[in-house]
Amino acid sequence: MATSLAPPAQLTLSADEARLITLQAQGFVGTGGRRGGVPAMLRRLGAVQLDTISVLARSHELVAYARLGPVGRDRVERAYWHPRHPAAFEYWSHAACVLPIEDWPYYAFRRRGLRARGKRWHQSHARTCAEVLARLRAEGPLTASQLGGAKNGGPWWDWSDTKIAVEWLLDTGDAICVRREGWRRVYDLPDRVLPAALLGYQPGDEECLAHLAATAARALGVVTRADLIDYHRLRELTAPGARHADLVTEAAQAAGLTPVAVAGAAGKPGTPAWADPVALVGGGTGRHRVTLLSPFDSLIWDRKRTRRMFGFEHSLEAYLPRPKRVHGYYAMPLLAGGRLAGRVDPVRQGQTLVARQLSLASAAAVRPMARALREAAQWVGCSAVAVEQADPPHYAQRLRAELA
Repeated sequence: MATSLAPPAQLTLSADEARLITLQAQGFVGTGGRRGGVPAMLRRLGAVQLDTISVLARSHELVAYARLGPVGRDRVERAYWHPRHPAAFEYWSHAACVLPIEDWPYYAFRRRGLRARGKRWHQSHARTCAEVLARLRAEGPLTASQLGGAKNGGPWWDWSDTKIAVEWLLDTGDAICVRREGWRRVYDLPDRVLPAALLGYQPGDEECLAHLAATAARALGVVTRADLIDYHRLRELTAPGARHADLVTEAAQAAGLTPVAVAGAAGKPGTPAWADPVALVGGGTGRHRVTLLSPFDSLIWDRKRTRRMFGFEHSLEAYLPRPKRVHGYYAMPLLAGGRLAGRVDPVRQGQTLVARQLSLASAAAVRPMARALREAAQWVGCSAVAVEQADPPHYAQRLRAELA
């Protein structure tokens, strides 16, 4: 007589287990996250967000520093934008990001989508696009300034026709950016810089989405449906209609992810999620990194996930008027012991790193904050650390004593 076997029970992870898996996947636990340096880190994360703000350093440098320690900033830059052997390119992922060069084919779905839509922000002109392409072919890699100027003279978004054209060519894959010079993009032609295998491979949309779903799961260890969509901003998976849920599930299945549940508060059922199968057997032992995080770090760039996993409310206040800021211009969370234990708004003044405003979750966070501030100061070439305001106020003196 035939017997039917019940399917195996779904694995349920505690909130602490899910957080530990994420920290290890992100490279914050043990020594594994430092192996291979910046190139390996970029491949593991799948995307490093770019931003123009520079306080201690620019965000893409801070992301590497947070995981690898005080690696030289010039070394970080060379790893992202190698002058002879490109290992990365810039494109739209979670936002404007540095991406591993081997992922170029898997953004074909976005390039096709933008081409079909006809524009991103500005309407480009076919004639100007043709002129820009002709110059890139004839003259080699060029910046927007070398092409004729990026702006018309107004605000930063008042782009010149040439800038609109070259950015549109970047959107559609007719141009590529694999390096920067003085924070300026250098535009080139894909067939000049990409290996033939990458240039000729054109995966379909479903394969692209499955690959990027796998990248998100590998970078975070454990992902809910919302996490999987948000990491690379896969809006294509959120198209209206009954197939929304199916598309996400199909992408997760095609990526080989393991269905799990993450336990909620007492009495609440677990949240449906997927895990990178490698992360589930990855161990999780080793020392936790103590460091300051860029507000654009992929560990915390999703504010809802940060609140869910760490119980930590975080937002960037740089674009708020000063009177409306609560934590400061560029508040950097403190990661210590696998928790977000506080935040600080730092600034460099000569040879001093000044903690203009900081807050700590408890007295136990004083020593880790002092350690993180000392290491960050040394990394950016400062010889001293000064503390201005603290919350609670009496922690300021204790922190100064630790720093001394």
